[in-house]
Amino acid sequence: MSDPRNTLRSGLPDRYLTPDDIAEMFEVPKETVYQWRRKHMGPPGFRIGKHLRYDPADVRAYVSRCKTADQDAA
Repeated sequence: MSDPRNTLRSGLPDRYLTPDDIAEMFEVPKETVYQWRRKHMGPPGFRIGKHLRYDPADVRAYVSRCKTADQDAA
């Protein structure tokens, strides 16, 4: 498996992402991903039945917003 830190830089997979994918990409525990969702933080997710999924475009946009906010704060 490729290094998940490179995934965000070189492009996300062409499929909906799972909470496991998000946890691996951001190097956080999976429970943190679920806490983000409960607190309306982190990349926006959506449900397909009982399964939580993330659109790669939304994850890219979230990372861009974080980077912009971090640069503005500096």
